[in-house]
Amino acid sequence: MYAKVIIVNSEALGKGDEGVGQTLLAVFLRKVLASLKKPDAIIFYNSGVKLLVQGSRYLEVLVALEEQGVELLACGTCVYKVCNQKALLAGRITNMSEITDILLDAETVITL
Repeated sequence: MYAKVIIVNSEALGKGDEGVGQTLLAVFLRKVLASLKKPDAIIFYNSGVKLLVQGSRYLEVLVALEEQGVELLACGTCVYKVCNQKALLAGRITNMSEITDILLDAETVITL
């Protein structure tokens, strides 16, 4: 069971200036990495899956989070359709059935 889950559904945090949003997301992920409190999982869907593929500016921090035990899960349909790829450089591909089960069972879900 997952107690705390974060959802990332885009390449930036918030609406408005894309560059500012990307900076905010990078800072947020670094703060999570530095925190003693970690989520059990981070779920990526829609354009959020781009954070886990070649060329992502977030890969280093996401790999470090994974090494610290945070499970990184990416919607397979999104990886194939949004990124036109079949592989990730961090995390693992899952499906909406597993994502639904995780979200319905989680104690806390935070959507960025």
